[in-house]
Amino acid sequence: MASEKVETVVAGNYVEMEREEGDPKMGKSKLSRLLWHGGSVYDAWFSCASNQVAQVLLTLPYSFSQLGMLSGILFQLFYGLMGSWTAYLISVLYVEYRTRKEREKVDFRNHVIQWFEVLDGLLGKHWRNAGLFFNCTFLMFGSVIQLIACASNIYYINDNLDKRTWTYIFGACCATTVFIPSFHNYRIWSFLGLIMTTYTAWYLTIASLIHGQVEGVKHSGPTKIVLYFTGATNILYTFGGHAVTVEIMHAMWKPQKFKLIYLIATLYVLTLTLPSASAVYWAFGDMLLTHSNALSLLPRTRYRDTAVVLMLIHQFITFGFACTPLYFVWEKFLRMHETKSMLKRALARLPVVIPIWFLAIIFPFFGPINSTVGSLLVSFTVYIIPALAHMVTFASASARENAVERPPSCLGGWAGLYTMNIFVVVWVLIVGFGFGGWASMLNFIRQVDTFGLFTKCYQCPPHKA
Repeated sequence: MASEKVETVVAGNYVEMEREEGDPKMGKSKLSRLLWHGGSVYDAWFSCASNQVAQVLLTLPYSFSQLGMLSGILFQLFYGLMGSWTAYLISVLYVEYRTRKEREKVDFRNHVIQWFEVLDGLLGKHWRNAGLFFNCTFLMFGSVIQLIACASNIYYINDNLDKRTWTYIFGACCATTVFIPSFHNYRIWSFLGLIMTTYTAWYLTIASLIHGQVEGVKHSGPTKIVLYFTGATNILYTFGGHAVTVEIMHAMWKPQKFKLIYLIATLYVLTLTLPSASAVYWAFGDMLLTHSNALSLLPRTRYRDTAVVLMLIHQFITFGFACTPLYFVWEKFLRMHETKSMLKRALARLPVVIPIWFLAIIFPFFGPINSTVGSLLVSFTVYIIPALAHMVTFASASARENAVERPPSCLGGWAGLYTMNIFVVVWVLIVGFGFGGWASMLNFIRQVDTFGLFTKCYQCPPHKA
């Protein structure tokens, strides 16, 4: 009976919110609601799938050249499933936290729940601080990577300006995301973003197959253990895009329906990443070791230019996805989160963009920076901390007895769930953070030694006289 009562409480509040969203008295046109106000299961799926694979689509062939074809495919499948599992754990903890708070009559209508608040409510301030540090740092560098990717891509259709100058320009463009209120308002952007990555993935696949293998192509990977684990951690990063799971769930009218959304999104993403990475690696082999952006090896055509433009737009969208939770944190720090004036909130958000802009100019290493962020930040943010938090939250018999979401029986109940969580923690701590951190830092330092900080044009071919 208790669990039925809890479900009624959670669903009841969201039914009210759904009616409020669709209330014509709110003064919003039907077109505005169609394009701007999303909260359905489909919106959440588009957000997850669109956010999960962005610029990393262009660096996965680079990872395959480090790992070899077989390891590249297996790591994608393995980390895709592991990422889906920890996204599920995050969703369970969100529903648990939300339900407990709503029993206490807490109203979240003007407040966006975030991951660090879930940890605080369930486990206390030390967990909150750890979650806040790793989540914010990861999202900040995730935004940095999108800016670097914008400059890297646009250079292939306009090399009149160097990549650093393009970073300045796109930093200013991406700063306009301060005007997007929340994840409710990414409905049309998420939909378009997924179309853009789908086009780019299949362009890479088809263009590589039509191009054929370059003369004397070699597929020697894996050759060095450093490169092997660097490639593996880039794939860890690829399927670690669920740092915004809580914010996406909170934007849903019925967040308890989220359970399998991330898994289904991951399965779709794999239909993009596996064929494109495999085809590009098959065509160009070891050349990818010195070309971290797959677009740089394909001949310039209108189809490639279209892919570049679409990825630029998508990177703008993904920048917004990564930065919006940081905007929320900053608003809460300034006590402006519940301010109704969007203009005031936008002005308050602007300082968040400045350090991101600066870091993108310091570290323009498209490709290697993904692996570094993956090993040092993603490993804890979306793998280790969620798995540990879930185990500690339900450690007591009473907590397991009163849990809103019980583990699926097909996994062996609580015993099976704890076994999987322990495996995730141990694997990611040793392989992802340990070996991956060591390898990716060595590779990153090598880039700094070779190109230097603030380099104007990373991996740019010399201009013809």
